[in-house]
Amino acid sequence: MSLFLPKLTSKKDIDEVIKGVAEKVLVLRFGRDEDSVCLQLDEILSKTAHDLSNMASIYIVDVDKAPIYTRYFDISYIPSTVFFFNGQHMKVDYGSPDHTKFVGSFKTKQDFMDLIEVIYRGAMRGKMIVQSPIDPQNIPKYDLLYHGI
Repeated sequence: MSLFLPKLTSKKDIDEVIKGVAEKVLVLRFGRDEDSVCLQLDEILSKTAHDLSNMASIYIVDVDKAPIYTRYFDISYIPSTVFFFNGQHMKVDYGSPDHTKFVGSFKTKQDFMDLIEVIYRGAMRGKMIVQSPIDPQNIPKYDLLYHGI
């Protein structure tokens, strides 16, 4: 559990943050406090939060407390990290079929910082999807299953 990152515990809280964070990348980490990979990711997020404070706001969301967003973003693997800019969902091409979220933990603090900088600069230019600066070897591989409704 990260003591340094704010937690969002309801749909209303998440909605307010998505609408309220302006001119910064909003980072929402979906996961569970007791999960070891989430703890590893939280450590990276909390260590970089101060350095990225001009470009990003980072929040933690428990998947069990926000089931509507867990379903909406198809969070089937935790942790999953979702990015927004001025209320718009930002997509990143990681070289995988899913551009809506980063699944797993970042290998290094620098990978996360580079990603935030690329998302921020792309968003400031009006782009809604950016190319990931992370080395493909540092991106976890998952077989993502899409459920048709």
